[in-house]
Amino acid sequence: MPVGRSSNHSLVLAVLTLVLALVTAGALASVLGTVFFAITVAYVLYPLRERLVAFGLPRRVAVATVAGGALLAVVAAVLPVGFVLYRRRTELFDVLGRIPDSVTLAAGEFEYVVDTAPVIASAETTLRTIAVETARAIPVLTLKLVVFALLVYGLLFRPDAARDAADRFVPGAYHGVVRALHERTRATLYAIYGLQAATAVGTFAIALVVFSVLGYRSAVALAVAAGVLQFVPVVGPSIIVVVLAAGDFIAGLTGRAVAVLVLGLVLVGFLPDAVIRTKLAGWAAELPVSLYFIGFVGGVLTLGPIGFIAGPLLVALLVESVTLLSADARTEQTRL
Repeated sequence: MPVGRSSNHSLVLAVLTLVLALVTAGALASVLGTVFFAITVAYVLYPLRERLVAFGLPRRVAVATVAGGALLAVVAAVLPVGFVLYRRRTELFDVLGRIPDSVTLAAGEFEYVVDTAPVIASAETTLRTIAVETARAIPVLTLKLVVFALLVYGLLFRPDAARDAADRFVPGAYHGVVRALHERTRATLYAIYGLQAATAVGTFAIALVVFSVLGYRSAVALAVAAGVLQFVPVVGPSIIVVVLAAGDFIAGLTGRAVAVLVLGLVLVGFLPDAVIRTKLAGWAAELPVSLYFIGFVGGVLTLGPIGFIAGPLLVALLVESVTLLSADARTEQTRL
């Protein structure tokens, strides 16, 4: 086959692959976040799968065990948050039902009657809307969990498939670059998940103390929910604090509402990010703290919740590419 024809043939295949990839991404846009999350989890869990196989478990059993454990971990992370929010929603309904239709505000000789009925009706409508939307989201969430589990299983069962594909399509001279990016990806994902876990544990410990001191029932469940919500960027555990403060304020516990709002937002919502994440970011991700937070914040604002993984990962890969480019330039200068 002539060289020109071979080159054109490869170019056509490359363009066709790119077009199909873009079309597929558009058609599967609603699950791209789930797919990306599953890939990163498989990256992190691969050593555990290898250890189980080395321990003597059959490959299918080892993969099923690891993938099932990942699915259970995700479900266990979601349930406490759902339980707390559902329980507080029920309590808010009860409190709203006890509020009178009007409240009289007196200041000296002046009195002003506040009609609370429209506000109460609006609050109840909002809470019911949230409940309905949450119920509607359950089937979608279930399907995404199934996709997550199947994809993690498939990636762990055939972990060499992606490497083999890269070896076939990437010229041999660039295999070192692919391996370097692979190693950086794996190290960065370990760091991101480890950093997130450390921040969540710190949040749980602080939240448990704050909620126990303020006298909340189910302080442990609230603290667990706060720790899990550290995996939800921007909003994080602050949503628990705001819900608690709103419930206390409506119930007439103004002092505790102000206390949980101030202490909760500062100690539970802000302190773990400011101290734990800042202290560990540079060491864990092997990135300057400033670059890590640029990736974290930029990823969240651009890509949504999945951005807390994608943002720092992309920044790390960019840094690795610049490092490889600098090393290649130094090698060329040495040769000259």
